[in-house]
Amino acid sequence: MSTAKKLKFEEAMQQLEEIVTNLERGDVPLEEALDQFQKGVSLSKFCKETLQNAEQTLTKIVDENGKEKLFEDEDESESN
Repeated sequence: MSTAKKLKFEEAMQQLEEIVTNLERGDVPLEEALDQFQKGVSLSKFCKETLQNAEQTLTKIVDENGKEKLFEDEDESESN
């Protein structure tokens, strides 16, 4: 979904929560429910990718040579 990429993570989560609430009520016409479901899947994918990117950024460190390494690699090298 191209509009999801323009959203901030928090906005996407809020829209996703609204979709889930609407679908859980069960009074949404079938065609609208399908559209909402598809939008929800796109928003969910966007949120997942955003979280994965944030996690990758947070788990990297820069070594003394200016090279990025995974933070976990540093822990493993200390135990050996």
